[in-house]
This record gives sequence, structure tokens and C-alpha cells, in this order.
Amino acid sequence: MPRPLFTIGYEGKTVDEFLGELAAAEVDTVIDVRAVAASRRPGFSKTALSNALTERGIGYIHLRPLGTPAAGREAARKGRTAEMRKIYAVQLETPEAQLAIEQALDVADDSRAALLCYEADAAGCHRTMLAERLLERRAFDIRNL
Repeated sequence: MPRPLFTIGYEGKTVDEFLGELAAAEVDTVIDVRAVAASRRPGFSKTALSNALTERGIGYIHLRPLGTPAAGREAARKGRTAEMRKIYAVQLETPEAQLAIEQALDVADDSRAALLCYEADAAGCHRTMLAERLLERRAFDIRNL
């Protein structure tokens, strides 16, 4: 049976709810795939989130090159998902993203990992495209939390 690879968005969640979902899924490592690891939501900026995860025994890695570029984020905010997908597909082909994909695969091979972004709906988020790209390289059981 393939190793699970989780995806999770924190939109509409408190830090405690978010951490509870990770714990229930027995996630060992969060792979932050936001281009900008800052958040207006308390507790979800990089340092605060990393500290909260560490307190729960969950690892954290931020892979900025796997985030959506500014133009893609703008398209997503305006509901232009197809445009966001095109922009993100180009991003995934950059040398930096290719290296980060290798890093993500290494983490997912060695732990129960979760790809983290903001959007609650995985279908409209770049993390689903990334999960599909990782699935092309390894046998994972993709699970959206």
C-alpha cells in the first residue's frame, strides 16, 4: 500500500483545530508550500507555526519555490483557477522548484508528510497540482485533510 501524502489548508481554522487535524492523521512533517510564509491569521506565520508544530513533535520545512508566484495568487484570489494553474505549471518547471520537489519527495519518503497552504478547498489550490506532480514520481495515497 502506498505511503500517505496529506494536503491541508488552514483557511477558516484555528491553530488548535489545524494541529488537531495533523495529530489525528499522525502527520510527522509539514511541508509549507506557500510562496510567502506569512499570514494575517494568528499563529500561521512561519516562525509561530514552526514553533507550534515543534511543540507537538511535528517537523516543519518551508519550500518557498513550490509556492504560487504573485500573479498566480492574484488569479486565484479572483477565482481564475485555470490561469493560476497555468502560472503554477510554469513555476514547477523552474530549477529552484525542481530542487524543492526533490526535497519534498525526500521528506515524504521518510515521514508522514502534509503539504500546507492556505486554501480550505484543495481542488482550487496549487497544493493539489503539486501533489499530482509528486504522485508522478512516487506511489502515494493522496489524502486531503
